[in-house]
Amino acid sequence: MDELAQTRKRVLAGGAERYHAANAAKGKLFARERIALLVDEGSFVEDGLYANSLADGLPADGVITGVARLDGRDVCLMANDSTVKAGSWGARTVEKIIRIIERAVEYGVPMIYLVDSAGARITDQVDLFPGRRGAGKIFHTQVRASGAIPQACALFGPSAAGGAYMPAFCDVVAMVEGNASMYLGSDRMVEMVTGEKTTLEAMGGAKVHCTESGVGHFLCKTEQDALDVVRTYLSFMPSNWEQRPPAAEPKSANGADLAAMVPESERQAFDMRRYVKGLVDEGSFFEIQALWAKELTIGFARLDGEVIGVVGNNSMFKGGVLFPDSADKASRFVQLCDAFNVPLLFLCDVPGFMVGSAVEKQGIIRHGAKMVTAISEATVPKICVVVRKAYGAGLYAMAGPGFDPEATIALPTAKIAVMGAEAAVNAVYANKIAALPTDEERAAFVAERRAEYEQDIDIMRLASELVVDTVVEPGDLRDELVRRYRAARGKDRGFARRRHGVTPV
Repeated sequence: MDELAQTRKRVLAGGAERYHAANAAKGKLFARERIALLVDEGSFVEDGLYANSLADGLPADGVITGVARLDGRDVCLMANDSTVKAGSWGARTVEKIIRIIERAVEYGVPMIYLVDSAGARITDQVDLFPGRRGAGKIFHTQVRASGAIPQACALFGPSAAGGAYMPAFCDVVAMVEGNASMYLGSDRMVEMVTGEKTTLEAMGGAKVHCTESGVGHFLCKTEQDALDVVRTYLSFMPSNWEQRPPAAEPKSANGADLAAMVPESERQAFDMRRYVKGLVDEGSFFEIQALWAKELTIGFARLDGEVIGVVGNNSMFKGGVLFPDSADKASRFVQLCDAFNVPLLFLCDVPGFMVGSAVEKQGIIRHGAKMVTAISEATVPKICVVVRKAYGAGLYAMAGPGFDPEATIALPTAKIAVMGAEAAVNAVYANKIAALPTDEERAAFVAERRAEYEQDIDIMRLASELVVDTVVEPGDLRDELVRRYRAARGKDRGFARRRHGVTPV
């Protein structure tokens, strides 16, 4: 018994004291402290505590795994211990990670990844890398878990080489600024292979991934902030794909004047984030990827206590035009909501997809097709609200009438057309306008044609033709949405008789 107690004490302490001190100097917590801060007190049950305990300096083989409760709900989790060989993976590390993900799927509970790892131990590569239960099995198991259970990652340090894919397979990734990083090859390897001189921070730091690559979803100042992201995300999620998202006590909206937020001129930008916050239950909006592809705002919120996913065009950034990154951002979020039974709300103020040689080379058609596919395949209740403009294929990408929404709702400020009046008049009458002799005649001609065009796309005309299902005042929109989502709860989720579609090009 004494020997067991001593071994247990040694394993629970993690690596050598100098590694704890080095982490503390960087503002990093011990892995077991992170777990204690996240889960309900006294609820953590650990598996594999004595993995590799006979080896020198490898307590728990550098990873902590087990089950716990988070805000009263069961979860599974893993946490790299970076005081043990920099959190690197050995054969038993890999086996422990695979087992806990498998258990999460078997139990039907969320899987949490607290990542801080230098990657695989090269000295153990034969044991951990190529086999049927090697490191690749981690990713295979994550993919099988995807959409079946929520997977959330908080990244506190490096996630290196092949290990960088572990966060990438998660639903959301919170990264601690200054410490967290993801990269396939170190800066030394990059210089050796390509000749490029760079740094880990410049190549794969938290800010890079949260603002440029889109692999990171939340840029966090502290480790506690990252843990809070995990907790908040899971509060919107069911435990698995067969359950409904957890309801909360309904709250009223914040009392903002929605009508006053939308400028009369479609050329004038407004912040869709403020509009969302004024529409949903006060304090409930949880924005995702706020720093990347900002022309599209996405996130979870509550409407009368029920969880919804929000997709809104934000004209404050790039005019709200859809680019390749924002199309990818929307596609993944829509799939996430559809996987976990979260109804979708589309708030439309979109001029369309971006045009030009630069975006064509970036694959705007391919990325746009992925977005349209995700919208088409989503079988959760979805409602399209045309807040201001819905031009071109932007209407399609925002779940317009042709994509089986529960309803297409227009506000009095709404305009639906192939393009805006100014662009349309110029496209049709460019030669005639150029032929007019004076500026006054040209201005008068353009004004007349614009008036005709505006009349042709008048929202009440579109309502009379059943293009939109109703036109509501901004002050009535919230109640209208609550009633419609309530009516759609029993919706048939069938879509097509097939295994799966084929991702567009």
